[in-house]
Formats: sequence, structure tokens, C-alpha cells
Amino acid sequence: MTASQITPRIEPQIKPKVTSKNKPNILLITADQWRGDCLGAAGHPTLKTPNIDALIADAVHFTNHYTTTAPCSAARASLYTGLYQMNHRVVQNGAPLAHDLDNIARAARRAGYLPTLFGYTDTSHDPRTLHPNDPDLRSYEKVLPGMHLGQLLPENDKPWITWLKEQGHQIEDASKVHIPPMEEGERVSLQPPSYGEQETQTAFLLQKFYRWLDEQEDEEKPWFAHISFLRPHPPFIVPEPFASLYEPQEGSPYQRLEDAASEAQSHPLMELLQQHQSMSSFLNYDKNGAFGGSDLVKDLSAHDIDRIRAIYYGMISEVDAKIGEMIAELKQRGEWDNTLVILTSDHAEMMGDHWMLGKGGYHQGSYHIPLVIRAPHGARGHKVEAFTSAADIFPTLLDALGSEALNSLDGKSLMEFACGKSVPDWRDAAFFEFDFRILRKAHSDLKAKTKAAQCSLAVLRDHDFHYVHCPGFPALLFDLKKDPHCLENVAQDEAYMPVRLRYAEKMLDLRAEHLDETLARYMVGEDGVVIVD
Repeated sequence: MTASQITPRIEPQIKPKVTSKNKPNILLITADQWRGDCLGAAGHPTLKTPNIDALIADAVHFTNHYTTTAPCSAARASLYTGLYQMNHRVVQNGAPLAHDLDNIARAARRAGYLPTLFGYTDTSHDPRTLHPNDPDLRSYEKVLPGMHLGQLLPENDKPWITWLKEQGHQIEDASKVHIPPMEEGERVSLQPPSYGEQETQTAFLLQKFYRWLDEQEDEEKPWFAHISFLRPHPPFIVPEPFASLYEPQEGSPYQRLEDAASEAQSHPLMELLQQHQSMSSFLNYDKNGAFGGSDLVKDLSAHDIDRIRAIYYGMISEVDAKIGEMIAELKQRGEWDNTLVILTSDHAEMMGDHWMLGKGGYHQGSYHIPLVIRAPHGARGHKVEAFTSAADIFPTLLDALGSEALNSLDGKSLMEFACGKSVPDWRDAAFFEFDFRILRKAHSDLKAKTKAAQCSLAVLRDHDFHYVHCPGFPALLFDLKKDPHCLENVAQDEAYMPVRLRYAEKMLDLRAEHLDETLARYMVGEDGVVIVD
């Protein structure tokens, strides 16, 4: 099979299911680590996503959608709470989510839904509310407060591994399930794993979701499901027919300088990030020294990165195929027309740009993610080019649920966009942050000169400039009209000083605008409590 031979698996609608539901079903889908430009409908020259492209033709595609931060726990905290990182303060995997923040699950329950999770939310619970011996404080992979658990998929894959064994797989060492046969003379193998197309983690979660849908059939009330797919998150490996779907040489031109050393010299933080990125975070087969003595991403060759990118594309195609099957299933059951569908990611993937893999740093490759919304009575085949944020997802769901948040939010509802309307006075730039305090553990000089709270950069990106404020480090500024790939930092160029000042002030304005207003509007006095706008 070739990429051009993939066809959508979305089938024609069979027959609407007639119920007494007066609210929509809610289906929130996240596919982990998916780049916003990695869609056929986004104009990707190689990657084929026919099923999502078909969904986009029947929905609204937000082409300038950005996550607020990385990595997973931090990004998901914004998606679930509608807050920027500077307000929810989940700064890394394992950082707890404050117990008193409102979220999509709690709001769904207030609206009469039972929000049910298939996958994971990567939520660490607030230790202030639990005894120190509570087992929930031993893992950051707990469930978002308010979420009902349909099927958990933790990092150790245990439920999926058990399911594979039930399919007849003989698995003695679960840690080797994602290790492919190696290819002679290659550091990165394109060979598939032992499990097949219908045995992936994606297929596993969908089977559990379908079984849960069976249990909803007799209910005369709408359902709320959050399907949190792992892929295309590492480890980078995928079964056939997707393993051989793309050639390593295929793909968009990389956005990077001539070599990793040049990128390291472009900014002190880039050098620190390169020293922190290990291949063991992306491939499972370095335990026997398959990387030739180096486990750092910066030491991969362009040939190696090309091969990893081909696998990443294949993983995206695998998820696309399963999403097509899921949509066909919902149509067959008569659930499609009354379902609000939100398809997005938590964060993106550098995939070789600037000689990096994974997420983090200050380039858009880590933060530009897909967003597709199909509202039951919304627009069809519409494109929104306004800058939207992962923090907008919670307000959008509140709009659909007919509910209000219990605290102030940073995001705004996208429902008017989803219905094909224009929205005046919308934001004119993307805003995202990255907390890199984890680097202090490995770099004593960074620890000596900076406090943990200072290890946080912030980015404003509009159509003209990409500005980075980074306490303790030089600022960065890229002229996107002349340098769309952010290869030349002009922050120290005298001619750009007025621009740099303007964007610094704009970022200060944004931070002031998004100070927490939950109680700031209340005045307590002789007349009792008064809300002051």
C-alpha cells in the first residue's frame, strides 16, 4: 500500500437515532504530540490523512491553533481548565493541578453528563488534599478530578499488554513490545513491531469505547466521552501497512540551520536543550547501545531523522485510519448528527526542525497543533485562520453544555467560529510558555544563576514577528516576513529595537489582562457582596 492509495473509512450515515435527548453528545478526542501542519487538509505535501480531511470538510478547521505549553501534563492542564500555564502552574509532568480549579469534567457533571475517559489525562493530584501516604501521590498519571474512568492507558501499557495477551500474543517482557527487528547498518529501524494494525493502543481504546457505547444505548440522555489516544507520541514505531507507507526522503523541507552545532550556537537555551534530549525518550531499543555510543538527539544524522520522520508519518496515518473507523461506527449507531466533536492534540512535535525531536523550547513546531470542531448545527467545510488556543477548549465546552465556569478563565469560546460566524475583537497573536526548570537538575551553572521560577520563557507569535522573552537569557525576535522558519535572531539588531520593545510591552499587557479575576471583581461592604465590572 502507498500513501496515495489510502482512502477514507468514513461511511455514509445509516439512520439517525431518535431519542429524547435535548443536549448533544460530547466527544473530545486528543491525539498526543500531533503537529498542526501534519494533515492533508493543511496542505502537507506527503502525509495522507483522508479520514480527518473528510471530517474537516464536514466541520470547521482552525488552522492557527496553538497549545499553551509543553510537555503533556502542563499542556493538558490548559486544555482541561481553560487557563494559561502562568495561572494553572502545572509546569512539568508531575506538577500537581490545584484542587480548586474548575475543569471540563466537573462542568460536565454540573450539566448532567457523566464524563468518561478512555486513555489518560496525565493529572497529578494536589498533595494538599491527600495524606502523604496516599498512593495517588506516587504517580502523575492520575485522572482529572470529575472524570469517570472508562479505560485507563498508563505509560506502562499494562491494560493494553493484558489485552494483547488475550489476542494470543506471547509476551514475556512488556518493555520489549515496542522494539522492532533491527536493520543491518541502521541506527533507526523501519521494521514493524510484533503487534498488528488492529492491535495497537489506538485500536484497544476504541474497542473499549464501543463497548461503553453499547451500554449507553438504552439511556435517554446524552453522553460525554474523552478519548485520549497515545499516538503519535513516542516510542516511534508502527505496524504495517503504515510502517512502510512513507519513504524517509519524503516530507516537507526541515526548518533548521545547517547542523546541530549551529543551532546550539544560536542561543544558550538551545544548547542546554540539546544536552538534555536523549534518544531513549523516543525509541525503545537503545538499551544495547544501538545508537553507537551516543544517546543524544543532537548526534543523530540527517539520515536517521529522515527515518524517524517516516515512522512518525506512519503513526499519524494509523490514528487517521482508526478515527475513520470510529466515525463510521458512530454513524452506523445513529449517534453522529447529535454529537459535538472536538479533535485536537495536547502539544506538537519538532520532528527534526532545528535539529530537535519532541516538544519544548520556543519554536512553533512544539506548539502548533490541529483543531477540528464539528457542532451538530455548526458550519461545514469552514476554515478559521484566527489565532486560537488550547485554553479555548474548556470555554467552548461550557458554551455547549450551557454552563459557566467557577473561576475566571484565560480562553474564550470558539462556538461562534464553529457555527461559521465571525468574532470581533479576537486575539491577534498566539501565546505560549515553556518552563524549563527541569534543566537545573543537570546543569549546576544554570541552577547557580537562576531560580526555578525564572526558568520560564514566553512567546508571542503573530503574522509578522515571533518574540521570545526568557528571564536570565537574551530575548529572541524573528522577522517572519523575511525569515518564516526562525533561523536568524534579530533581537540585538538596532533596527529592530522598536519592534522588540513593542512586543515586550504587548506581552506585559497580555499578562496583566489575564491576572486571576475570580475574586478580584467582588467587593464586600455594608451592603453585602457586590460584583464590580
